[in-house]
Amino acid sequence: MTFAALAQAPDRRRTEAWLLLLTVGITVLGYVCTELTMKGAVSRDLIVFTAVFAAVALVPHLLVRRFAPRADPLILPLSTLLTGIGLVLLHRLDITYKASPTLLRSMGQAADGQLLWTVIGVAVCMGVLLTLRDHRTLQRYIYLTMAGALVLLMAPAFFGADQFGAKRWILLGPLSVQPGEFVKVMIAVFFAGYLTVKRDALALTGQRFLGVQLPVARQLGPIFTIWAISLLVLVFERDLGTSLIFFGVFVIMLYMATQRTSWVAFGLLMAVVGAAVVGSLEPHVHGRVTAWLDPMRAYTKAGRAEGMSNQLAEALFSFGSGGIGGTGLGQGHPELVGFAGNSDFILTTIGEELGLAGVTAVILLYVLLGQRGLRVALSSRDPFGKLLAVGLSSALILQVFVVSGGVTGLIPLTGKALPFLAKGGSSLVANWVMVGLLLRISDTAQRRREPVGPPPRPQ
Repeated sequence: MTFAALAQAPDRRRTEAWLLLLTVGITVLGYVCTELTMKGAVSRDLIVFTAVFAAVALVPHLLVRRFAPRADPLILPLSTLLTGIGLVLLHRLDITYKASPTLLRSMGQAADGQLLWTVIGVAVCMGVLLTLRDHRTLQRYIYLTMAGALVLLMAPAFFGADQFGAKRWILLGPLSVQPGEFVKVMIAVFFAGYLTVKRDALALTGQRFLGVQLPVARQLGPIFTIWAISLLVLVFERDLGTSLIFFGVFVIMLYMATQRTSWVAFGLLMAVVGAAVVGSLEPHVHGRVTAWLDPMRAYTKAGRAEGMSNQLAEALFSFGSGGIGGTGLGQGHPELVGFAGNSDFILTTIGEELGLAGVTAVILLYVLLGQRGLRVALSSRDPFGKLLAVGLSSALILQVFVVSGGVTGLIPLTGKALPFLAKGGSSLVANWVMVGLLLRISDTAQRRREPVGPPPRPQ
């Protein structure tokens, strides 16, 4: 990087500031439109919401400007905008739930709690940025990180609560924690450290067969281990989404470290075999596959006799009623989807009230956030930082895929929370931890491209 390019570093933060200002404006405008449409007037809660959300945008920007001035200028605004859209959608659903005593008893109020979790998540993100001055420090604790990840991953199978057909929550008094959301960050840290050390052995050994370089048998141990753990999660916790993300992140990072398509081929083959076996034997997973193959059967006599879920059919009806432009914010009926209205099915609220245009815009925001993460990986010069950025970005993109693919009927339902948008404190905090790590890696990567010493004096 030249000194002229260094002079542009403040421009990054200036760009970030303008984008955050636009983000606050879009979010507050959505809040106002929701209240005017559904209540006919704007409540005093708007003042509190605006103040809290503006602080959520302003404070991180000031801290990034001070402690990570060369970080990517789009990661923070994109994450804040997605979070703001989620808060507006949950507020819109709360208004409907509050108007119906039955829905209020079953669903409760979500927006106020989500706003609190947003403050906590952003605070944790800034804590990561302030305490982790060099992301390579994490490489010293990769085995400890993986041990903790395995404990968290398996804890719901033994101590978790069975909710909505899956065991992915641990109840701590009035709170429920979803450990799988934090595991995706921890496994990215472990895989980045492990593959940094082992990538030469994984990439350079093996024999060629029909033009494909096959892995050595002893090197297949890691992929078989991860495959077995993924199957155990499927069997004991009936958590298809976490299993797909867990295994998918490993295969992507393995390919990025070795550049060998044979690892991807083995990974896909094992994923298909494992999913087919578990889908045939585990009743809950089998039920989701059956509902995916014929969602409308839930409304037939045979489907009702089998106890089939009609959630996917309701989601498809919601998307269909939205059309291209949507019914308008606050003018649809997303509450008809049932309890899933503010979880992974929050995407159906966008599809119904903002239409295909709204869904496309939200998906593009996720794609752009993932692209910025991958760009951080390309700019990073150390292997650990490069692989860690790839792992975090892949975890985000895969989670968006399994959630949006499930509610649109592309793949079976998984029940995972849509990142930043859906109700859930664990998911929100874990995603903001990912943002903090990406900001730190991007700032470190740019600093290492700077020249050493002061700029030369003009002659």
